[in-house]
Amino acid sequence: MRSRLASCGAAAFAMAALLAASGCYPGRMKYHYRNTPYAPEMPQEAEDAIIEESGGDGTAVERQRLRLEQIAREDDAVYRMNSGDQIEIRVYGHDDLGMVTRLGPDGTIGMAFVGQVKLSDLTLAEGADAIREGLSEYVKNPVVSITIREIASETATISGACMKPGVYQISNSTRLADLYAQAGASGVRLFNGIDVDVADLEHSQFIRGNEILPVDFLKAINEGDPLHNIRIHKGDYIHIAQRLEASVTVCGDVNNPHKRLYEAGMGLIETLAAAGWMRNSHWKHVIIIRNGLSDPKMYKVDVDGILAGKCRNVPLHPNDIVFVPKDDMSEFNVFVQKILPTAQLVSLLRSNVSSSWSVDGGN
Repeated sequence: MRSRLASCGAAAFAMAALLAASGCYPGRMKYHYRNTPYAPEMPQEAEDAIIEESGGDGTAVERQRLRLEQIAREDDAVYRMNSGDQIEIRVYGHDDLGMVTRLGPDGTIGMAFVGQVKLSDLTLAEGADAIREGLSEYVKNPVVSITIREIASETATISGACMKPGVYQISNSTRLADLYAQAGASGVRLFNGIDVDVADLEHSQFIRGNEILPVDFLKAINEGDPLHNIRIHKGDYIHIAQRLEASVTVCGDVNNPHKRLYEAGMGLIETLAAAGWMRNSHWKHVIIIRNGLSDPKMYKVDVDGILAGKCRNVPLHPNDIVFVPKDDMSEFNVFVQKILPTAQLVSLLRSNVSSSWSVDGGN
């Protein structure tokens, strides 16, 4: 019997879902459950292998809204200067002391009377105070202001199904739709004799640090919704998923984490076999994450029951993520809390792990 658990952290679902939306993968599944050494005789009265499930109750939508509102408030934080920024300094009543200059690699500028002043990591007000303090010995009650002319030191990356993926310089006004436009928007592909957009905005990902932000790309890019069309920060990583390439991803405590093109009839056991099977340290249950990020569902599967012939193999859906935990946790909600810090999954995308995906799952 399935039992519904209390709602769980959306970040856990988002981190695992990152892998299912990224990259290209050349091969198709060769493995089928009945062709593996793990397949026992399956009785007709076999039980359902899914023993618990969580999510899909609509609460994720509200959590996403609250997180995006929090991000919007963070965007209003005061800007801090960086090496490479071009700034204009004005000293009122002393035009000869004004200047337009760029912060050097060490974050400093050179100024008459003041000498070298380090401005990197300071707000504009803090930088003006630093210059004012240096000038006060030579100018009575100096009034100093700093304005940003150009932010040249900050970059963000956009990859995947856009015309010009790469690293782009950003300003403090660059938003998601702007960066997408800079990258040439969607790429095109010939499909049945017609050029079609290949960008799958619904499954694209916005990564900041070790978090996937709950951004709806359709609302951000097609509708200009300010809640989702968030401001780009230094180091942000945006991946535009590709259309027409439904996938299944297997990751976690397996010998060969990888992604496969989805194939009708694909099941859990053959997917694990294609990943070189689970390591000895794996938890006895496997987690399947489904339905993307808008309202994801997570299923705990009794793999031992399948292997013993007591439970039916679980058919997979397009864009499922099969996650093999390492922790020996009996409580499902405790497990969800344990996988919240899944920075390793973000690292897999950033290191282009897709280049290692092969037809045989590395076997």
